[in-house]
Amino acid sequence: MSEEPREEDSFISHLLELRTRLLRAIVAIGAVFVCLMPWSGAIYDLLASPLIAALPPETRMIATGVITPFMVPLKITLLAAFVLALPFVLYQAWAFVAPGLYAHERRLALPLVAGSTLLFLAGMAFCYFFVFRMVFGFIAQFAPKSVMPAPDIEQYLSFVTTMFIAFGMTFEVPVAVILLARAGVVSVAKLREIRPYVIVGAFIVAAVVTPPDVASQIMLAVPVCLLYEAGILIASALSRPVAEAKNEPETAAGSEDSRPR
Repeated sequence: MSEEPREEDSFISHLLELRTRLLRAIVAIGAVFVCLMPWSGAIYDLLASPLIAALPPETRMIATGVITPFMVPLKITLLAAFVLALPFVLYQAWAFVAPGLYAHERRLALPLVAGSTLLFLAGMAFCYFFVFRMVFGFIAQFAPKSVMPAPDIEQYLSFVTTMFIAFGMTFEVPVAVILLARAGVVSVAKLREIRPYVIVGAFIVAAVVTPPDVASQIMLAVPVCLLYEAGILIASALSRPVAEAKNEPETAAGSEDSRPR
């Protein structure tokens, strides 16, 4: 009779804590966004610099919508605010789930959260500094001489956002490999066995996501293959007998199978 109210109270307390963590993350993103708003135009100019460098001299981008020149820089600023606040946002997620993990799970989860953040940012940086230069140079090289390029800023925002997400997610391959191996979904030997299929899949995804030039497709597919190999190496190094994980010191409560509450 008395156990149901305790379980219901525990569920409600978890919902309240989740709401608190989400509000803190939103407030952090909003605070960074407000701080960056005075420089929203400069942030967009920085994002557009790889394309501007590939266009003919004194060529500018256009805005076809009435409020587009105002809204697009704000969207870019919001994206920049999310990226800058990402460590704090992930910390809130970590603080919410950490009490429900075993000690060995916490030791693995924290490096994975930090590593996934760094890898996603590395994917975005790789796309901005290397891929954009290659893609826009390719497009400018093959554009007809009779055509004056005038890219629309909203379409450019959609393009770069898609590319950022694509490269950021593909750089998460080592994290996915490690999680699959540690969860026992697939063995390290099986990961090595399916390597040829992963390579083919990487080039297929690159052909779909990137513009139709070979250079940018290679610049996406090759890092995916290398990161897949890195994930296999890390998963192999982290692999250990299941008995070793079970023989870890018990908690103060003394219950071997109970999770921390």
